[in-house]
Amino acid sequence: MRPTLYLHWTATPYDWIRPGHYHSIISGDGRVHRLHDYNVDLPAHTYGRNRNSVALSCACMGGVPDPWTQPPTDAQINSLCAEAAAVARSWGWGADQITVERVMTHAEAASNRDGRWMHDNYGPVIWGGTGEHWDLLQLDKNGSTVGGEQLRHRIQALFRASDARLEQEPLAFRGTTTIEARGDELSVQLDALGRSWALASDLLERYELPFAWDASHRRVLIGAMDVSPTFREDGVQAEVGWPLFEMSLQSGSAPVILRGILRTESDGDRAWCRVVEFAEEFGISVSFDPLRLGERRGG
Repeated sequence: MRPTLYLHWTATPYDWIRPGHYHSIISGDGRVHRLHDYNVDLPAHTYGRNRNSVALSCACMGGVPDPWTQPPTDAQINSLCAEAAAVARSWGWGADQITVERVMTHAEAASNRDGRWMHDNYGPVIWGGTGEHWDLLQLDKNGSTVGGEQLRHRIQALFRASDARLEQEPLAFRGTTTIEARGDELSVQLDALGRSWALASDLLERYELPFAWDASHRRVLIGAMDVSPTFREDGVQAEVGWPLFEMSLQSGSAPVILRGILRTESDGDRAWCRVVEFAEEFGISVSFDPLRLGERRGG
């Protein structure tokens, strides 16, 4: 059975980022916070439809008493559509597959608008429902009630414009240097802002962290039991211009630890991550001038 992509809002403030509910949450500034691997099922995002599906949600509509005092921002809608397009493309879909049967708002899912009668209608009252969920029925206050169609059209447009998208230069490495990690030298690359990047495999091996590379899903599965994801607000975003990979814990809900970039090099694609971000996520002591990584907590 093909997967389904569900689009939500959280009915919270713009900065509400919590794991367990959605695979990714988009904060008010448009930043995508990847919380769970897209290849695992989460239990409770879309009633009766949680299997073989991915849930993306905008953190918004938390205004009291009027939710529209915190509407979806333009940045959120742009990022929601871009992330939906990226997920659909990773599944091998094209623009023609962006249909209500495959990409639905929670309002549409609640009202069984895909023609599958999965549950009683708890969607918008205008569609004969009880009104419990009307996520993205409208994209702005007093706007058209075809929010789902509007989103799908924007996602389709991203597919059709893929060859002309963002003529920006991908993040570039400007030079090579070495840092100290656990007392030994480690080769790293510097970007234009002076941030250090290292091969994810080099860092994981240096700290004896068990891992496995899942090429089909562009992820590194981490076997450590003493890591707690922090769901960083400054995580790597798609604007870097390279395909992204993620590190996920090997657990039932596969929480995402961090994201990095896949750069095509002479020996194939290599996974790079920011050194300081890696250290912070894995509890490694850091000192600067020069940059040194020490031991892990308790280690």
